[in-house]
Amino acid sequence: MKKLQFALLFLMTCFLIACQGKSEFTIENNSVSRTLSIADGHVKTISIKNKLAAKELDIINSDEFRIRISKGTHIEGTDIVLKSSDFNVDKVLKEDADGLSLLLSNDEHDLQLELNYETCAGKDFMRKYLKVITSKDWTLERIDVDCIELKDIYQPYQEKQITAWGPAKWRPGLGQPLYTKETASYWGVEFPASYNYVEDQSAYCGYLCGKNIKEGTTYTTYKSVLGVGDDAAFVQDAFFAYIDEVRIRPLRLQVQYNSWFDFWSKVTRESFAGSVKKVSQELNEERQVPPLSAFVIDDGWQNSHIDWSDKVWKVNEERFDKNLESSKKTVNEAKSQLGLWLSPGCNFGARPAVPLMRKKGMEALDEYMSLAGPQYMQLLEDRMLELTEQGVSYFKLDGLFGHLNRREFDLEGGDYMPRMPQLDTNGFKPADERLNDPKYDELKSYYLVAGSERLMEIFKKQHKINPEVYIVISNGAYLSPWWLMYIDAVWMINAGDAAGGSNRTEELVYRDGVYYDTWVTEKTQFPINSVFNHEPKKTKTGESREKFSEYLWMNLSRGTGFVELYIVTNNLSEADWDVLADGLKWAHKAFPYFKLSRMHGGNPKKKEVYGYSGWNQKGGYISFHNPSNQTQTYRVKLDRQLGLIENNAEFTITSPLHNAREMEGKTVRSNGELEISLTPGEVKVLDFVTR
Repeated sequence: MKKLQFALLFLMTCFLIACQGKSEFTIENNSVSRTLSIADGHVKTISIKNKLAAKELDIINSDEFRIRISKGTHIEGTDIVLKSSDFNVDKVLKEDADGLSLLLSNDEHDLQLELNYETCAGKDFMRKYLKVITSKDWTLERIDVDCIELKDIYQPYQEKQITAWGPAKWRPGLGQPLYTKETASYWGVEFPASYNYVEDQSAYCGYLCGKNIKEGTTYTTYKSVLGVGDDAAFVQDAFFAYIDEVRIRPLRLQVQYNSWFDFWSKVTRESFAGSVKKVSQELNEERQVPPLSAFVIDDGWQNSHIDWSDKVWKVNEERFDKNLESSKKTVNEAKSQLGLWLSPGCNFGARPAVPLMRKKGMEALDEYMSLAGPQYMQLLEDRMLELTEQGVSYFKLDGLFGHLNRREFDLEGGDYMPRMPQLDTNGFKPADERLNDPKYDELKSYYLVAGSERLMEIFKKQHKINPEVYIVISNGAYLSPWWLMYIDAVWMINAGDAAGGSNRTEELVYRDGVYYDTWVTEKTQFPINSVFNHEPKKTKTGESREKFSEYLWMNLSRGTGFVELYIVTNNLSEADWDVLADGLKWAHKAFPYFKLSRMHGGNPKKKEVYGYSGWNQKGGYISFHNPSNQTQTYRVKLDRQLGLIENNAEFTITSPLHNAREMEGKTVRSNGELEISLTPGEVKVLDFVTR
């Protein structure tokens, strides 16, 4: 016994010497600090302080990290879960103002880990990541970069529908953050396909990986983030401020025309040019609206009936020039840029190309192509980069993993992605309804992870070619805020292209009902300012100027920086163009408020008054809609809950519409209350300017 005690004491002494005699390390910036203990030879977090809120997080336990390894996802009974207590700290690799790096080892499984913490000086957050170094072949099944048990940790978004079939049943739950209720912190992994969750007060911030790492190689994980705000009631605002800081390109107002409602899939160079000239003349030349960001050719520019095995997304040269040169010239004359619709999964109008590529041995699923398939995805990358180099500045990427009603999964990926034959999916089609069963979630998630990672690589290269490119991922995407580290806007999911309804009130209720479900009921943690919602729409004339104005302003007041016009160009009257121009001018004026846009009020589908609001230090706006058939009075408080920044400001009220005369010229202070009356179906919009 004495010999054992002596040996342990000797090892501990060596360990402390290796760590320069220190058993605690603190990583910190001006907003947050994290203290680690290695007193027993294993690393764990013992203290986290939120300096902004002057609170210390109540840590129950810290596993620090977890990795699940195996001999292969397809080999049952070989998986092993290792956490920080299974690794010894060998030495300190780095300790300075930028952070801390520790070298850890697990001799039993021939693994070393480099554990890295970054202080992120000047920020309200810090980061952490692992480097996995192996002396033996392993499969990394899941990696939790951060594991910690906290008294007040919670998971705001809890939906998990990774479904193959089902209208409006696509809520994968990937890439959502975790918050603390009392101490105003946020947690997660900076990867769109991460799955961060809480179980029994323990936070697991990680993702399925499924990668095979060979002997002598190193795998670097995505980074986890720990950030803080000044008030737990507004931790979402703190998280969104962080997302705004790390997004690949600054939030900007993207106003553009889309050819779909004009021509559907029958678009040609001539018809497209006619609409470009008409829109430019009516909006930019005659009504002085700033030039549009892009004119977009939707589905129909490609030739999907020829061989794509050497080059995908070839131009239909019966309708357009080989490199779309005349269309580029047309939009450049309108002081704009060319945008294109494209489906990474070869959905919609690209489906005819799928069987042809399958015959050539490429990675086809059923109706779509695999987003993890090496051959197809390399051709897709080559083409998207070529188009970017040729001057296409906007990409609408439609049908990623499927669409509103149907998704496909790569179940038999072979060497290029994980397999799980033990689930007995033999004979399943890629969109088999049986895949809706959650027991297949891990297999489906491996495909989502692999496909997302491959797209991310393309997006990074596009940004390098053109730092001003604008990319939207649409149908079949999912609402992770970490997508914004790679692209600009994401489809709002579970909503149709065109808002249903027999009148404008019903159209607004449809779309705003989805907003309410997504952000209020389900608590999706994604900034409304970066959502793609398929509106505004104007396909015929005849409605009154007032009705079109109210619909348009309500639509614009949602506060998304992405405004795509779905119009039938030659059907619009002079009055319609007037309203559209005035609305777009208001959007340009109000855009600085969109960064903090949010929904307020009740449930549109229950006919309750609701609206949107956005603010900055100089002012803001509030919109109101009464979807009922009765006059309603609504009260709202101008406080931080509504998005106000200034606590002691006085505002003057105006309105861009003509139905709020009773409010014009009034003054109101922050934390004051407004009361407004709305007739059946009425929309009102109020602007607030700091006095």
